[in-house]
Parts: sequence; structure tokens; C-alpha cells
Amino acid sequence: MAFSIRPSRDSDLAAVDALLARSYPKLLKADYPPSVLVTALPIISRARPELVGCGTYYVAEEDGRIIGAGGWTRDSRRAELGHIRHVVTDDRALRRGVGRAILGRALAAAQAAGIQQLECWSTRTAEPFYAAMGFISEAPMEVSLAPAVRFPAVRMRRHLR
Repeated sequence: MAFSIRPSRDSDLAAVDALLARSYPKLLKADYPPSVLVTALPIISRARPELVGCGTYYVAEEDGRIIGAGGWTRDSRRAELGHIRHVVTDDRALRRGVGRAILGRALAAAQAAGIQQLECWSTRTAEPFYAAMGFISEAPMEVSLAPAVRFPAVRMRRHLR
């Protein structure tokens, strides 16, 4: 593994933003029609500052370049529930264990923080990845991204205890 995983910092916002904007169109293309991507990509391809700076979001870095990102947050109503957030791997770094390393770090940190189960709203593309990481598919769903913009996803769950 030539890359390292570390908590993201506010200063990583532009690099994570560029990673999402570069990778999501390529990675999601096979599983979503253009009519969905044209409205969803401008929204989901933007890094969220509050997530990048939250302390439970991580980046994979190689030679000073961010090649992956993702993390988790605690549910605001149920302290034992966490949510996997915005996991992405650079499309040029696929199949190198980047996503697995980031998600592994997130799972360990969530469990150490007392989280008993994690929920994930997976893209259709990432469902096999999350399944390989121990998540169970519960049901198809639609995520409301903006008024009149709905994104097909899959609700998945993993118990940590």
C-alpha cells in the first residue's frame, strides 16, 4: 500500500471536490441513465465543507495527491447509529484497496466511538463494494437531492456489535 489514510482537513476541500467531480461521472455512468446524471452530478460531485472538517472523514493520500475519501457521522437522533458518508476512489486508483482502507478506518473509528450499526445510502455502482465490506442491502430508495431531483440508491446496513 503506497498510500496513507488520514483525517481530512478543511484545507482538503478543493482536492476532495476535484476528486468527486472527476470520478463520479466516470464511475456512475454504467449504472445510471444520462437523464439522472445530468441533474444529480452537479449536486453529488461537490464536497461538503462541514463533512470534510468533521474529524470522522478521511482521505487517502499518495505522493501528495488525494486518491480517495470517505467517512462517517453520528446520527443526530440515535447515538448508536452512524451514517457512511461520501466514499469515493479516484477512478485511476481503482482495485488498489483505497476504498477498502478508507472504509476500514471509518468502521474502526465508528465502533470505537460506540456506534452499534452503520447505515449507508449506496449508489447502485457501489452496492457490491459495500456488500463485500459486510453491509446488507435492505431496499432500493431515492435520495432527494433538491426539489425535483431524486437519485436512485440502495439503503444498506452493517451491525458493528
